[in-house]
Amino acid sequence: MLERISPLTELRHALAAHTTPAEVATAATLKVNSNASRNTYIHFNQQELLQQAQSLAHTYANAARPPLYGVPVSLKDCFDLADTITTFGSLFYADHNLPATHDSAMAHSLRASGCLITGKTHLHPLAYGITGQNPDYGDCLQPRDSSLLTGGSSSGAAASVQEGSALAAIGTDTGGSIRVPAALCGLTGYRASHALASTTGQWPNAWTGAAHLAPSFDTVGFLLRDPRDAAAIANALFSVPSATAPSAPRIGCVPLSFLTDCESDVLAAFDAWRRQLTRAGASLAEFDTTSWNHSIEIFAPIQAHEAAAQHRGHYDQFEPTIAQRLHWGASLSDSDLAPLRQRLADFRSRMASAFDKFDFLMLPCAPVSRLVANQDQSSARQTILRYTIPFSLAGLPVVTLPAEIIGAAFGAGIQLAASPGNDGALLAYAASLAHMLIDHPSSRD
Repeated sequence: MLERISPLTELRHALAAHTTPAEVATAATLKVNSNASRNTYIHFNQQELLQQAQSLAHTYANAARPPLYGVPVSLKDCFDLADTITTFGSLFYADHNLPATHDSAMAHSLRASGCLITGKTHLHPLAYGITGQNPDYGDCLQPRDSSLLTGGSSSGAAASVQEGSALAAIGTDTGGSIRVPAALCGLTGYRASHALASTTGQWPNAWTGAAHLAPSFDTVGFLLRDPRDAAAIANALFSVPSATAPSAPRIGCVPLSFLTDCESDVLAAFDAWRRQLTRAGASLAEFDTTSWNHSIEIFAPIQAHEAAAQHRGHYDQFEPTIAQRLHWGASLSDSDLAPLRQRLADFRSRMASAFDKFDFLMLPCAPVSRLVANQDQSSARQTILRYTIPFSLAGLPVVTLPAEIIGAAFGAGIQLAASPGNDGALLAYAASLAHMLIDHPSSRD
């Protein structure tokens, strides 16, 4: 449940009054790796974190503080952080990569915004999976419930927010890698528009000093507890402009025929959110998802081909399921990919036309609300990607809203997506929903 004051607002008040960055860093240290698997972070250095805090306080002792001064933020271990090895969730790269000589653009942005970088977090190997399982660094378990996986690939990112060592966590999202762990861990997630945070986007340095999976779909974003804090963080890190939330948005919902494989608690949460949005003034209508039926046929080969290019020569150094995908991707020729890229362009055009009728689109993040640890999750990827890939193909900005804030089942989050580049309005609307639930609790379903 959300508190009256959001975590970012509360921390800002404390820092303005009496709390020091060193105290924030010390508090974060006490919570680091507090999941049962003790692997939220692949790299954590307590002394380094305290030095950051002391340097921050000294630098801004007599100067205006940057917007995220003293805010602890974790960094997914596919972004370079000076003097650390970027492992990409793989012992092969941990053994063969040299320590980074410079910060990635993402780490630089965090520092420039005043953040305390708490460390580099666990991820599904190569960011090429949705469960958070990792044979090299151990499966990532939820701090809240050790029987559950976090989901992935931004697994440690989710765990760092859930355990409280970070107020926000930088992740990446290719096919759902922010949205799924956010939902399964009861958190808010923000996936930036591909048009904003990609190598060809409005922030062209987004991937400087970072390890790609599939550039056609890769984008960045973050996880956090409270949707009221997302806009401020997105503005500070990605220069997403502030926007006014629409008071009566038109929201397109997937038809119930799309949700036939959903668990009952996910269906109940989706229904509860539809009622909540209607109460908040939105008009809801179903939209046609026929074009989504073959989305994975477009996504998977392009993703595999581009991932193979990133890891050429090393395929068999990784777990068999990933190695198999990489070998398959390498076997695809440019002529094999050409019709798929045309289908991708056609898909994006059809998705763009949906926003002639709707301001936002909505569906569950996944048909399941939990991934149980120590169980066979080999079918989870295909099942979940059916729900996340359409928005990835279209390059849409997406906010994940947790189900618990409306009294629905933990883990049953929903996706709310806007048209490419309309990140500001999406974040503002998500915040407005949270404000309404806090300020007018009687409006909750």
